[in-house]
Amino acid sequence: MGLATFKGGIHPPDKKTLAAGSSIVVSNPPKIVVIPLSQHIGAPCKPIVSIGQEVRKGEIIGEPGGFVSSPVHSSVSGKVVAIGEFPNAMGRMVNSVVIENDGKEEWTSLKDNPDYMNLSPEELREKVKAAGIVGMGGAAFPTVVKLSPPKEKAIDAVLINGAECEPYLTADYRLMIEKSKEVVEGLKILMKILGVQKGYIGIENNKPDAVAKMKEAAAGEAGIEVLALEVKYPQGAEKMLIKAILGREVPPRALPMDVGVVVQNVGTALAIYEAARFGKPLIERVVTVTGEGIAEPKNLIVRIGTKVADLIEECGGFKGGVGKVISGGPMMGFALSSLDVSVTKGTSGILVIPEDSVSHVEEFGPCIRCGRCIDACAMGLMPSMLSVLSEKGHYEEAKEYNLFDCFECGSCAYVCPSKRPIVQLVRLAKSMVKP
Repeated sequence: MGLATFKGGIHPPDKKTLAAGSSIVVSNPPKIVVIPLSQHIGAPCKPIVSIGQEVRKGEIIGEPGGFVSSPVHSSVSGKVVAIGEFPNAMGRMVNSVVIENDGKEEWTSLKDNPDYMNLSPEELREKVKAAGIVGMGGAAFPTVVKLSPPKEKAIDAVLINGAECEPYLTADYRLMIEKSKEVVEGLKILMKILGVQKGYIGIENNKPDAVAKMKEAAAGEAGIEVLALEVKYPQGAEKMLIKAILGREVPPRALPMDVGVVVQNVGTALAIYEAARFGKPLIERVVTVTGEGIAEPKNLIVRIGTKVADLIEECGGFKGGVGKVISGGPMMGFALSSLDVSVTKGTSGILVIPEDSVSHVEEFGPCIRCGRCIDACAMGLMPSMLSVLSEKGHYEEAKEYNLFDCFECGSCAYVCPSKRPIVQLVRLAKSMVKP
């Protein structure tokens, strides 16, 4: 019997050996943090602190601006020294709170719950909401919204995404090795909140030790199954994971909950456990700092708001000439224009690519109708048509080719012999029309 997978996809070199052997270590406390008030899909937070105010670690500094929103907490104890617009990884100016660390590490009061599994689903959901937890695989969708499906959407399965198909990144892998029991506890909490009996953990088969660790942690847990998946990008995308594990197709423009499924990342499951057990808000996360251009690749527990420059320094600095520094992985990450941008709840990695590995394509060629992008597209779209229509300015027509079903995985651009910036053209078309 073959490994579970989906149609389409590509096989880029995974490059995970650079950081895979590096155990998770706690990053040096930053002297100053710049915490964006919008680290999630949805409405930005409203600041509830003022300049000069003293705050404690874990204290709420931004309250949600709507249902699809998530509170933001201080990751250090210290003084608020500024509130204003600062650039994020994508270059957008975002309202942020700047806090000077006083080094005292004073926590705000947290509510400990040793018997958290005896709490009601509503109480557990409230803990997830109060902790400001969002999807930590990169999309940063407020988790409480996923855990509040409409009554007509009957959920019968929870999936934990341990695929980590993006090349270079190893944060989820190390969590599954080092915090396997806590991840399983997070899945059990999710299952209780949603009232489901079946939970699955999907892990790509290039991580056999993680598969073994998670199976060991899940042994004896009713309804929880750990599955090895075929190694293929983008195996970790929600819709691909659902197809591979459950054989269900999420229809165009639909959500996983439309086929009775909720998907959460490994890091999110851990954050949910820590919120339920210790009342701990999401103020830090594991970040992989890796690439051939960094001196010492590491997996670090990093405070939200830490500057990328601090992480580069902690990992021994650059090695040789640097071509690009990317927030995220090479397929779906964003090249940074400055190292002064902050780590957010959705930052899974910082990738440093050396100068001689960066190809500079001044001009791209015309689409030669080879069909490689169509074969590679995991969503069954026609990326060639989407790129041509966008290039010519026919943005409305691109909608007829299911423009908004593209989740910008980059497989099409990876296989294109004409080196066309297909993903960038799709993003342009999306920005020019309404869904």
